Amino acid sequence: MNWLRRIGAARASLVVTVILTALGASACTLGGAAAGGYVGNRATNGSAVGTVGGAVAGGVIGHELGK
Repeated sequence: MNWLRRIGAARASLVVTVILTALGASACTLGGAAAGGYVGNRATNGSAVGTVGGAVAGGVIGHELGK
């Protein structure tokens, strides 16, 4: 059952990232933050600090890519 939740979260994160990226350059920051938050959460086994850190890093990367 746990694997089903992970697959659902991955799909939801992908859909949100694609939609935000399609909206424009400012949405790249939001898409990067969403993707980074997801990766940070998974990499640190659900740690809040890892999630926030990943979101910050992803937002910065998304902002730079959107320029």
